[in-house]
Amino acid sequence: MAWKTLDQMDLNGKRVLTRVDINVPVEDGRVTDTTRIDRIVPTVQDILAAGGTPILIAHFGRPKGQVVPEMSLAITLPALEAAFGQPVKFTTLDDAADAIAFAKNQVVLIENIRFEPGEETNDPALAARLAELGDVYCNDAFSAAHRAHASTTGLAQLRPACAGRLMAAELGALEAALGDPKRPVVAVVGGAKVSTKLDLLGNLVGKVDHLVIGGGMANTFLAAQGHGVGTSLCEHDLADTARDILGKAADAGCEIILPTDVVVAREFAAGAANETVAATACPDDAMILDAGAESVAKIGEVFAAAKTVIWNGPLGAFEIEPFDKATNAAAQAAATLTKMGKLTSVAGGGDTVAALNQAGAADDFTYISTAGGAFLEWMEGKTLPGVAALGGK
Repeated sequence: MAWKTLDQMDLNGKRVLTRVDINVPVEDGRVTDTTRIDRIVPTVQDILAAGGTPILIAHFGRPKGQVVPEMSLAITLPALEAAFGQPVKFTTLDDAADAIAFAKNQVVLIENIRFEPGEETNDPALAARLAELGDVYCNDAFSAAHRAHASTTGLAQLRPACAGRLMAAELGALEAALGDPKRPVVAVVGGAKVSTKLDLLGNLVGKVDHLVIGGGMANTFLAAQGHGVGTSLCEHDLADTARDILGKAADAGCEIILPTDVVVAREFAAGAANETVAATACPDDAMILDAGAESVAKIGEVFAAAKTVIWNGPLGAFEIEPFDKATNAAAQAAATLTKMGKLTSVAGGGDTVAALNQAGAADDFTYISTAGGAFLEWMEGKTLPGVAALGGK
């Protein structure tokens, strides 16, 4: 990898401008899930241990260059201080220079960077203003790395730059999964719509040995093959696109795995009456809501013969029982093989993380990415501006 890590930087006595993602869920004036905060703790602690002053730059919500009081990062302070085990000095960008000057072995948090109109336009003037506040730049926000913003790309070019611990772990995991993976490689791609993952599917068929397609996306492929899908969620207008992807996969030697049996119901509701039928025999008045046991068994066989699994999206309507069975069973199979040391498993995307947590499988995966758009764009083979600015892909 071309990018540097914290270990390659002299941080003693240095002000370290540290881009983090603490865009956490909040309810009733408090943080309800500290996962993103917990994940930046190693970077902050290591900067402090090396004699540096971590100056946290982060966004919260989408204020679009306006000061929106309810999107102030002040709401994260109690959770940050609990995670770091010390007080955090909170400052506006206007007052940051003074706050940093008096911060000794202390964490400084600058107010929501998206309050600044120049952030999302990557304004050179804002980047220069931020650069004046520090000596070194550390990006620990992979989840914002697909944005060419002042705090992710412009600033990185103005100071010696490195990846934080979370960023380095994320890039390392993705490199192991798609850059130079152990083969065979299996990709699992699920979710509602093919249209949102066309670039992803197009990139993966040339990189993986097996591509498992599940969720509503699978219905579009089944329909494209001439099979009836009843009242299922399906993008019939993308039939030609689906056939094109199938053709590219065949040319590349990538096996596409679609459900061979499906669980169907007449209503989309928890506990709805359902039956399992062949994927080619969906009744006209029914909708496909999950993959069947035969399909799950096939996925399990492919996992057992694989060395690497990369996962994005559920295999069915996992939010409601009993249509979570395929996702749960496949996730548990991947987790078990990973725990046995037989598989490298990397997963990411909002629904994916929720589904793997629900299946009780997340803890045993090799790596779970909390990044949504950035994880997808990496899987699509796109260059991420925030990573490129560090000298990497």
